[in-house]
Amino acid sequence: MNIFTNCFSFHSFIKNSKDSFKSYLLLLSNLTIFSSSNFSHALVVTDASIKHNVTMSITHIHISNKDVIKTIHHVINVLSVEAELVTIRCGINQSINIFSISKIIVITDSFHVVRKIFNSLIHPYQKYTTAILYELRKFFSNNINNLIKFWECPSWYE
Repeated sequence: MNIFTNCFSFHSFIKNSKDSFKSYLLLLSNLTIFSSSNFSHALVVTDASIKHNVTMSITHIHISNKDVIKTIHHVINVLSVEAELVTIRCGINQSINIFSISKIIVITDSFHVVRKIFNSLIHPYQKYTTAILYELRKFFSNNINNLIKFWECPSWYE
């Protein structure tokens, strides 16, 4: 991934004040509006939660202001990090397989998990991150202008 460093970016929410939160949400809202009017952009919104040892993960993929793909998984006895990685991978894989997509925007409340994807150190989730990076490498190799952006959106913000 070192040769594709210009192809991905991270935008995390930093909680300093109400004003910074409002300006961050305004940026995120503007990005969503702009992406929804562009056929080459895929907006991927992911969420995973665990309740009573049952993990539910949801992925929404929007293209041109239409909910194109919605995936829901229910799994038991899975760690939340694994569920988030699988959810993000699912959204990326499905977006990459849509012919006209050149920009993917992933909005997630699990930004700490996104950082694990690009961590080259050995960790217990490396099999998930390797699969994600393999797909991203193919996506970036197809066209030097292809991009993926990761945006954090706190789960308490609807």
